[in-house]
Amino acid sequence: MSDVYEVLKEKGITLPAPPPKGGVYTPVQEFGDKFLYCSGCGPDLGDGNNITGKLGRDLTVEEGQKAAYNCVLNLLANLDAKIGDLNRIKRFVKVLAFVNSADDFVQQPQVVNGGSNLLAELFGEEAGVPARSAIGSNALPGGIACEIEVLVELK
Repeated sequence: MSDVYEVLKEKGITLPAPPPKGGVYTPVQEFGDKFLYCSGCGPDLGDGNNITGKLGRDLTVEEGQKAAYNCVLNLLANLDAKIGDLNRIKRFVKVLAFVNSADDFVQQPQVVNGGSNLLAELFGEEAGVPARSAIGSNALPGGIACEIEVLVELK
């Protein structure tokens, strides 16, 4: 498996600072000997370019994919802050994604692919393609387009 930081560098991707907490919770919670549960992250990378709105009404699938991509960057930033080395990740076990959707929007899986593709590119198919749920939601905090959480196994 490649060094995750080298892959990030090759792709010109810089991890953002871990996002500020939006409530009373732990961004990354350890359980068992080798598992981490990551609280949901939205698409705001702290640079003033948050992605808000409903898919199928205000946003296109491509804009939703960018939101999902940003959510995963925020998750990786939280994981990096918690464990100090993303290369310690053995695999992503589960992704749970919520997509802020218009009533007739049914392309949630395609939206979430924006984040899933990033994990696969960075960690490879075996480690970076977990089980996944992509769920439509009528509203998300602050009107964000997407929120994603992950379950990770460490080496």
